[in-house]
Amino acid sequence: MAASNARSLASCIFCKIIKGEIPSFKLVETDLSYSFLDIGPLAKGHSLVIPKYHGEKLHDVPDDYLKDSLIVAKKIAVAVGCENYNILQNNGAIAHQIVPHVHFHMIPKPAESDAAGLVIGWPQQKDIGMDEIKKLHEELKGKL
Repeated sequence: MAASNARSLASCIFCKIIKGEIPSFKLVETDLSYSFLDIGPLAKGHSLVIPKYHGEKLHDVPDDYLKDSLIVAKKIAVAVGCENYNILQNNGAIAHQIVPHVHFHMIPKPAESDAAGLVIGWPQQKDIGMDEIKKLHEELKGKL
């Protein structure tokens, strides 16, 4: 899909940033993506990459926009010079998505002992056993 066919939403803060209606600290702009420094960073260099196609969730955005966004995130990670970093993308309010427009965070993790960067808990669900995982595997293989 060409950028000229990109979908936009007038009330969306990220669509307004893409159009230049709201200022940003722009880093990289392509035909399909726009990136800028986060103004509430978790670490120095924390950046956002947004597809120029308004979609609330990952499955709402065409693949070429998603591919380009990850390429831009990679370029930013290299430019920031961080050896360790997170690429974060949330879908839906209960999954911690604040702005309802797909976006990727590139969050540097300066050092293991450093409080800067993303801090994640990984609460493994111990009640999901191997039988349930095998069943889900077969179910998903049939859909993919």
